[in-house]
Amino acid sequence: MPDSTRTTTPFDLDAYLDRIGWEGERRPDAATLRGVHLAHLRAVPFENLDALGGTAPSLDLADLTAKLVHGRRRGGYCYEHNTLFAAALEALGLRVTRLAARVVVGADRFEDRPRTHMALLAEIPGDPRPYLADVGFGAVGSLLEPVPLTADTEFHDAGRRHRLVHAPRSGPLEMWVLESYQGREGASDGDWVAQYAFTLEPFEQPDYEVINWHIATNPRSPFSRRPYAQFLTPDGHVLLDGDRFTATGDDGTVTERKLTDEDEVRRLLAGDFGIDVPEGLALLG
Repeated sequence: MPDSTRTTTPFDLDAYLDRIGWEGERRPDAATLRGVHLAHLRAVPFENLDALGGTAPSLDLADLTAKLVHGRRRGGYCYEHNTLFAAALEALGLRVTRLAARVVVGADRFEDRPRTHMALLAEIPGDPRPYLADVGFGAVGSLLEPVPLTADTEFHDAGRRHRLVHAPRSGPLEMWVLESYQGREGASDGDWVAQYAFTLEPFEQPDYEVINWHIATNPRSPFSRRPYAQFLTPDGHVLLDGDRFTATGDDGTVTERKLTDEDEVRRLLAGDFGIDVPEGLALLG
């Protein structure tokens, strides 16, 4: 099991903002929150290469800064991204609550999925509305900008469409569900697809240490068995899932191809995702 001892590490906000290319204001307001959120997604890829290599990635802030900020050519998955992003938001003067969500894409029942995804609730001084923020959901249905925690309202975040709805649940806390609109631009046959479900119960660092270890080392976890990476490109989104590469354009067009060898996957990760694969790591098994 992981060591759940939390360390106190000063956060280097200057280095983080330089890494994501943010040159705007550093105010604890909605515009800065949206801008830094989108800049993070455009700069730091989602990837699971540590878990694929049999190692649970460290969630210590100093280690995350070394890997995702100073490393430049690496990314991480949700616990890494959102732990780092939460520290940045707090350094900017926002209050952050760390949440745990059930990824429910394709699920018949939400209760069948465990809470394995980390998301954030960000509060801006003087603004009565908290915002759902999430730079670590590795899917084409992820948020590009934070959205207010408001039910049954459609939000357009940097070109994507999302909404939050309530789902029936036994227990004292409301169940929130993030839904993404899936469909080609201008088409009338799209649909709202549930991405993940969550309550507003705060989770702490030791909780994520345990979940992170489970996801990275459990032989049944998809992140321990095949390479998975995604990145926001200037004109869409790219995804590597095992030996399958998928590019989704901003207009909703999708192209797919199967990758045939290890060298091809390495070249793709280096070129399309900006990820340098660690030496000795087998990608296709």
